[in-house]
Amino acid sequence: MSNHSQELIRAVQLKKIYHDNGVPVPAVRGVSLSIHRGDFLVIAGPSGSGKTTLLNMLGALDAPTEGEVIFEGESLYQKSRQELADWRLEKIGFVFQAYNLIPVLTALENVEFPMMLRGVPEKERRQRAFAMLQELGIGELADKRPNEMSGGQQQRVAVARAIVNQPLVVLADEPTANLDSHTGNALLDLMVKMNQTKQITFVFSSHDPKVIQRAQRLIWLEDGLIRKEERPTL
Repeated sequence: MSNHSQELIRAVQLKKIYHDNGVPVPAVRGVSLSIHRGDFLVIAGPSGSGKTTLLNMLGALDAPTEGEVIFEGESLYQKSRQELADWRLEKIGFVFQAYNLIPVLTALENVEFPMMLRGVPEKERRQRAFAMLQELGIGELADKRPNEMSGGQQQRVAVARAIVNQPLVVLADEPTANLDSHTGNALLDLMVKMNQTKQITFVFSSHDPKVIQRAQRLIWLEDGLIRKEERPTL
């Protein structure tokens, strides 16, 4: 597809150093990479390799110690905190290992929430949220709260919430970690379909073989550095 040649995100020499009782602990040690429109990219590596830290910097949830992230030609870290919050709401969908649904809200209200933050009128956001739940095969969960759903159902609601604003990129941090293999594969089928039909760019951090084998681009991270990049033949 021609859109694959279009660069969306560029990370330039990203470094992140945490401090543990005053001792510097480098999590990411100088990562540069380019993410293109339509990518289905997996950042893989063992626990502690810096995957989640890198993903959080790409989505501006965490600021790098050094380096920068350029999104559609603009440096993210020149933006104010409020500008970054608005940017995330408009451009990025997040899917987390722990689902991060709001427990007091129903599935429908959870999916509506990012649209509410963007000021979408109530009737329109309700219709769009319900249509998205139906598209993901979970329309019957609309009135259920997270504690009434299985892990796989909660994660589907989280995916619906991540993509309802039609973001350019979905960042998914270990999205299958708490799911059994059947449910995890069904979720991945869904994400592959969204990538192909809606041209949503997906970037995963994962050490789950199920996720890794779906990658169109695979970046291996170890000790906060890119060790190799592969393009598995699908």
